[in-house]
Amino acid sequence: MNRTCTKIQIYDTTLRDGAQGEGISFSVQDKLRIAQKLDKLGVAYIEGGWPGSNPRDVEFFAAAGRMEWQYAKITAFGSTRRAGLTVEQDENLQKLIAAGTPAVAIFGKTWLLHVDHVLKTTPEENLAMIRESCAFLAQHGREVIFDAEHFFDGYKDDPEYAVAVLRAAADGGAVTLTLCDTNGGTMPVEVFRICELVRKAFPPEIRISIHTHNDGDLAVANSIMGVRAGCGQVQGTINGYGEQCGNANLSSIIANLELKTDFSCLPEGKLVDLKSVSSFVDDLANVRHNRRAPFVGDSAFAHKGGMHVNAVQKDPRTFEHVAPEAVGNGRRILVSDLSGKSNLVMKAAELGFDLKKSDDLGKLLAVLKERENAGYE
Repeated sequence: MNRTCTKIQIYDTTLRDGAQGEGISFSVQDKLRIAQKLDKLGVAYIEGGWPGSNPRDVEFFAAAGRMEWQYAKITAFGSTRRAGLTVEQDENLQKLIAAGTPAVAIFGKTWLLHVDHVLKTTPEENLAMIRESCAFLAQHGREVIFDAEHFFDGYKDDPEYAVAVLRAAADGGAVTLTLCDTNGGTMPVEVFRICELVRKAFPPEIRISIHTHNDGDLAVANSIMGVRAGCGQVQGTINGYGEQCGNANLSSIIANLELKTDFSCLPEGKLVDLKSVSSFVDDLANVRHNRRAPFVGDSAFAHKGGMHVNAVQKDPRTFEHVAPEAVGNGRRILVSDLSGKSNLVMKAAELGFDLKKSDDLGKLLAVLKERENAGYE
């Protein structure tokens, strides 16, 4: 990998947005251990939780503040001030300051549907809430990341107001503007077009970030399209944890960016830790690892068909889009009634036997197929 290529920041929200997924729950100790793994992997930001929502996250930030972090900025998450309150009166903002993190992410409403029906306030007050909240955090020395919730739906509904929301955040001191596909229904071509327009509307010192959800099974593609359109940061979760259908899967995004584009997102030599981090997070979440996950799944480089195995034996590039070792994974050869002699030779080699010149290879293959036909696997 050429490390002169453009650097993209990875913003991990496994511990916050990922924990909103059904069946996902982390203890404080779990969160600290995962954060340490993510820091070692080399992500730029670790969003630890919402200190205004529960005692567990308050405890996490207190513990994280006593620890050393090599690559990542620990980030607290919260919302803008509530309508009708000043920033000084808003308890959520006060708890964000008390968390003591170098960076803070806050979300605000971009879609007028939410302003009218959820916040039940005026468009003007919504802009003031965003601008004043960002300014309050920036004045307290925090790096401010603004998550424009439902940005793509809001932009398609009223592009002028959606951009006005971003300007309000930037005017208040936000240095990163995150475009969120919160409902997960935007198509890649739309993501690219809108991200490109937003990137052109703001100066280079304002970072544009992309945050997608997977309800259309397009979160990884949408994230990469956002990067292609000028986003310098990608938000997501390890293994795609998240509410409903999940967030953008950083395990896939990182591998694709590192191996298939002119962008880089991890420090040199860290990509080989990707599979182990993916498995570690699943273990602490008490979730069965997805064998068929791209790049990091146990089946991602498993070969069963005899013709496939024969080709891989001659040159792995014939049926592998990347080298499994690049992401810390390995090749696996399966044997079945679909196997040819190459399957048996390569599987035997895994187990320390050399069957290349065996006279019994054909007989062994015939027995295997007979057994499978009888119901064995």
